Amino acid sequence: MTAAAVSSDLTMTKEPVSKTFVFYIVPEFTMLAFTSAIEALRLANAVMGEEVYRWRIVSVDGDPVRSSCGLSVSPDRSVAAERSSTRAERPNMIVVCTGWHVERAVDKSVAGWLRQSRNFGISVAGICTGAHILADAGMLAGRRCTIHWENLPIFRETFPSVIVGSGLVESDDDIHTCVGGTASFDMMLHFIEKDCGRRVALAICEQAIVDRIREPFERQPGPLRTLGSVNPLVLSAVQFMEDGIADQTDIAAVARHIKLSRRQMERLFARELATSPSRYFLELRLDRARLMLLQSNMAIIDVAVACGFVSGSHFAKCYKAFHGVSPQRMRAQRPRSAYVPSLGRAGSRASLGRMV
Repeated sequence: MTAAAVSSDLTMTKEPVSKTFVFYIVPEFTMLAFTSAIEALRLANAVMGEEVYRWRIVSVDGDPVRSSCGLSVSPDRSVAAERSSTRAERPNMIVVCTGWHVERAVDKSVAGWLRQSRNFGISVAGICTGAHILADAGMLAGRRCTIHWENLPIFRETFPSVIVGSGLVESDDDIHTCVGGTASFDMMLHFIEKDCGRRVALAICEQAIVDRIREPFERQPGPLRTLGSVNPLVLSAVQFMEDGIADQTDIAAVARHIKLSRRQMERLFARELATSPSRYFLELRLDRARLMLLQSNMAIIDVAVACGFVSGSHFAKCYKAFHGVSPQRMRAQRPRSAYVPSLGRAGSRASLGRMV
């Protein structure tokens, strides 16, 4: 069914709306998250048969911005021009679109603009790693938010007063965040459903060949999901491990959490994952340490402590055995993307086993 046909068949259940969105983009923003959000608005207009939603694109200086995939987007105006908008020109929502190396995009003038916008009653949203920009502007202290899973460790260390959830979308005091990727499409669908009704949102899904609208509270598909179809007790144990990395959770506590003896849990992990719980937990901690080394300038000993190691020397030894390079060398080599699978991992598992 075409969008025009959907529009003619659609019975409005809510009063028509007219809203404007401003998309603020920074260098290395994620194109998938950015375009997914805009496409949801475009399809809403197509389904409704009228321009319900409008949008414009803003960069800090008004110049084209290169995304993480290499494509550039030309904005409509600069932050300064946007900040001087008349009351009639002000948007209903500002969406901060970021991606890799978000810490490089921190800007005092942007922070001031965002705070001023909130004082004007304008809603604010952050997609992918946009929560970092909002938190740095002081807008998330004591509030709930979410961020892409690979940025979670350093975000929690950098902004301890922020309440970080693991869901796809979080909303608190008209400040909205989502984990990026296609989740920005889901976030926009929820806004559209609130404005225009469920039928419109479902019609957009049909047009986009999307099978459903994911709920905000659904857990984002991070590394835990790569385990596939394994025993639910294993999934529960791994989730408990992930949540307890910084607290130096021990294996006995994991076994108590899933209500098994330690020996029963070890047999379960051997059968389902061909490894021991201790080794798996160590690998989780070392993976998190890798992300923190790549995404921050934290002292290496602080990274070690944040990942559950009490000794810097033990951390360095385990890290080199697992990743093939020392923590110092890994940081010096910082690849363009923080999420690059470790090529030497398969060959290092045996040596790791002797350290656990």
